[in-house]
Amino acid sequence: MRKFGKFISNHYMLVVIIGLLLLIPSVFGYFNTRINYDILGYLPKNLDSTKGEKILDKTYSDASMALIVVNGMESKDIVTMKDKMKKVNGVEDVLWLDDALDISIPKEMLPDYVKKQMYNGNSTLMVVKLKESSASETTQHSIDGLRDVMGKQCYLSGMSAILKDTKDLADKEAPFYIILAVVFSLVVLILSMESTLVPIIFLVCIGIGILYNMGTNIFLGEISYITKALAAVLQLGVTMDYSIFLMHRYDEKIKEYEDKRDAMAEAISATMLSISGSSLTTIAGFLALCTMDLTLGKDIGIVMAKGVIIGVICAVTVLPAFILAFDKPIHRSTHKTIIPNFAKVSRIVTKHYKAFIAVFVIAFIPAVFGERNASVYYNLDESLPKSMASIVGLNKLKDNFNMMTTHFVLIDKTVDNYKVNDMTKQIEKLSGVESVLSYEKFIGPLIPDEFIPDKVKDIFKQGNYNLLLVNSSYKSAQTSENEQIDKITKIVKSYDQGAMVTGEGPLTKDLITIADSDFKKVSVTSILVIFIIIMFVFKSVSIPIILVGAIELAIEINMGIPYYTGSIIPFISSIVIGTIQLGATVDYAILLTSRFNEELNNGSNKKDAIRIALEESAKSITTSGLTFFAATAGVAMISDMALIRSLCLLIARGALISMAVIIFILPSLLYVFEGVIAKTSLHWRKNKNLGVNVNKGIIA
Repeated sequence: MRKFGKFISNHYMLVVIIGLLLLIPSVFGYFNTRINYDILGYLPKNLDSTKGEKILDKTYSDASMALIVVNGMESKDIVTMKDKMKKVNGVEDVLWLDDALDISIPKEMLPDYVKKQMYNGNSTLMVVKLKESSASETTQHSIDGLRDVMGKQCYLSGMSAILKDTKDLADKEAPFYIILAVVFSLVVLILSMESTLVPIIFLVCIGIGILYNMGTNIFLGEISYITKALAAVLQLGVTMDYSIFLMHRYDEKIKEYEDKRDAMAEAISATMLSISGSSLTTIAGFLALCTMDLTLGKDIGIVMAKGVIIGVICAVTVLPAFILAFDKPIHRSTHKTIIPNFAKVSRIVTKHYKAFIAVFVIAFIPAVFGERNASVYYNLDESLPKSMASIVGLNKLKDNFNMMTTHFVLIDKTVDNYKVNDMTKQIEKLSGVESVLSYEKFIGPLIPDEFIPDKVKDIFKQGNYNLLLVNSSYKSAQTSENEQIDKITKIVKSYDQGAMVTGEGPLTKDLITIADSDFKKVSVTSILVIFIIIMFVFKSVSIPIILVGAIELAIEINMGIPYYTGSIIPFISSIVIGTIQLGATVDYAILLTSRFNEELNNGSNKKDAIRIALEESAKSITTSGLTFFAATAGVAMISDMALIRSLCLLIARGALISMAVIIFILPSLLYVFEGVIAKTSLHWRKNKNLGVNVNKGIIA
C-alpha cells in the first residue's frame, strides 16, 4: 500500500489528467443508459400476473392501453378526433362506440349494457391501444402525440400516461437534486472544516466518482428512475467519510514530513487500511438489497455498491492528486469551524452513562411498535402530484365511470362460449365489479358473428387466448381489491386451470406479498453480513452485537416516527431504508469503537478511554452525519414526487438519529460492556496490565 501511495503522490498531475479524461466515456455512458419508470416491471417473471402481462404485450398489444374520458363532445367531433389519434406514431388503434354501432343511433336507444360501459351523462369513454409497452420510448412519445390532438374536455389516463408523467417530473427535478445536495453539503463542509477550498475539492472529486458510477451503469442495460434520482445523492453522502479521513491523515502527516508527497503517500496508505473495514460494511449493506425478489432492490444495490467501491478508489487516487495540486491555496484559505470540540459532551456521556443505557433499553419499545404499525402505500399514483394530467384523468375515470382499475383475464380460446358466459355472470356479481367486457358480452346475443368487424374480434381473441376485461371500482393495493382479485382468480381457474388474471391490480397485489417477504429477507441478510464483517474486523463476538444493536435502535426510531406523525410511506422505504441506514452509518460506530480500543491500549482506563475516543471521533462523525443529512434533506424539501421525497426524508432523518445514538448511547454501551468485550475478543487489550485502575484495584 505504501508503494501505491508513493506512485499516486509522485505522479499526481498524471492522475489528475487521467481522472479528467475518464469523464468523457462516463458522460457518454450516463446519457446512453436507459431509465425504467415502471416499478411493476421489476416483479418476478414466474408469477401469473407477470406472465399474463407479457402475453397481453406480445399477443394483444394490450399491456399498453390508455383510457380517455371525453366530456360534452358531439359524436361527429369524437370520430374526427379519433381519426387523428389513430395517425399518432405508436398508436395501434383507437376504439369507441362507432366500431360496433352506428353513431347516428341516439344514445338513449342503445342497450343498457352499452350505455353503462360507454356513457355517463355527457361523458363517454375511449380506449387507445398502443403498439409497445407502457414504459417504451415510442409509447411515451405517443402519449405526447395524443395530448396534442385531444381537446381541453378530454382526460387521458392509464399506466402509460402515469409513467409518462412520472418520467417528465423525474427528469425535470433530477438536476435540482444534485444542485441542492452539492450546495447544502458545501455549506456544512465549509462551516465544519478549517479550509474553504477543501470542501470544493471534496465535492469535485466525489462528483467525478459519481459520474464514473452513473456512466458505468450502461453495462447494466438500464436502471430505475428511483436509482437514478437517489444514487448521486447517496454516493455523495456515503463516501464523504473517506475524503474527510484522508484529509485528516494528510494534515497529521504533513507535520512529520518535509515533502508533501511523502506525507500524502503515508496518508494514502493509512486511509486504505482504515477505510477497508468501514467500506466493506457499506458495500455489504447495499448488496443485501440484491436478495430481494423484487429486482428493483438488485438495481439499487448494485449501483450503490459500485458507487461505494468507486468512491473508495477516488478517495485514494483522484482526491490525493487534487489536494497535492492545490496544496498551497488549501493551506492559505483556513478559518475557524463551528463544530465544537465535544469535551463537554464526552464528560456528560461518561458521567451519566446509566441514564443513556436506560434510554437505549426503553426507547426500543415505542420505536419497534411504531415501525411495525407504520402505514405504507404501494400505488405509483400515490407518489405523484394530484394536479398531474394523468392523475386528473384517473380521478375522472373514478368519478364518471366508477372505474379505478381494469383486470385482464386470459383464458384458453377452447373454453366453450356458454362457459365464458357463466364465468362472466359470476364475476359480475362480485362486490366492486362495475362491468365485464368480453367478446360475447360486447356484441350481444342477437348479432351474428360474421357481422362483427375483425378489429372488434381482435380486441378479445388473439392467438390461443380469449380476453375478458373486468372493470373494478376498487383501487389497487386496497384490501377490498385484493380480495376481489382472489375471488376472480378462483372463478376463472374453476373453468380453466391455466387462466391468468393480470393488470395493475393483480400486479400490485403480488407486489404487496413480495414486499413483505423482501423486507424480512433484506433485514436479516444485511444484519448478518455486517455482523460477520464487524466480527472479523474486531475479532470479536460481542462488538458486532453492540454496534449493530445501537444502529438498529436508530433504524427502528426512524421507521417508527411515521406511525406517530400519521404519515404514510412508500412500501420501498420499509425495505431499503434499514439497509441503507445500517450500511451507511455503522462506519461511525466502527470509528468510535476503534478509537476506544486504541486509547485502552495506550494505557488509559476505560472511562478516560471512552471520553477521549468520543471527544476525538465526534467531530468526524458530526461532519459526516451532517453532510449526509444535508445532501438528502435538500432533495426531500423540493421533490414533488412523494416516493423520492419520503425516501430522502427518511435517509436524512436516519443520518441524524444514527449520529445521535452513536455519540450519546454507544459510548455508554461500550463503557458498561468493556469487560465482556475483553473476554469475547481476541487481542482487545494487547497488554493485559493496561487499563488497571490502581486506586480502585479493578479493571477500569
